[in-house]
Amino acid sequence: MNKSILFAWITSIIAMGGSLFFSEQMGFIPCTLCWYQRILMYPLVILLGIAFYKSDKEIYKYILPLSIIGMAMSSYHYTIQKIPAMQEFHTCTSGVPCSGQYINWFGFVTIPFLALSAFTIITISMIVLWKRK
Repeated sequence: MNKSILFAWITSIIAMGGSLFFSEQMGFIPCTLCWYQRILMYPLVILLGIAFYKSDKEIYKYILPLSIIGMAMSSYHYTIQKIPAMQEFHTCTSGVPCSGQYINWFGFVTIPFLALSAFTIITISMIVLWKRK
């Protein structure tokens, strides 16, 4: 059993479940950047699940590109929310502004911050897997 893959898989499941909870239960409409982050996160649940089941220690080759792009996108989205000067450089094409903050726990935890945390945990787990190989 590989703990790095399991940890990354559980993280991706929690991230997917959280995003579905926010949209389906809380009624938060995802903005354009949120959709892109979901597009990057959701396949990780399936890929990491299969990798865990098959003990595939080469999965980092497929996961790292998705998780690193996800980290970059989440970081960009978070800066749009928290740095007012960044808002003028980005306009969402959907009805919900990307600068909107449905949640703002402790003054800094927003949905893109949660996505960034998940992508970072998954990236670190895959780097650990890569280095142990």
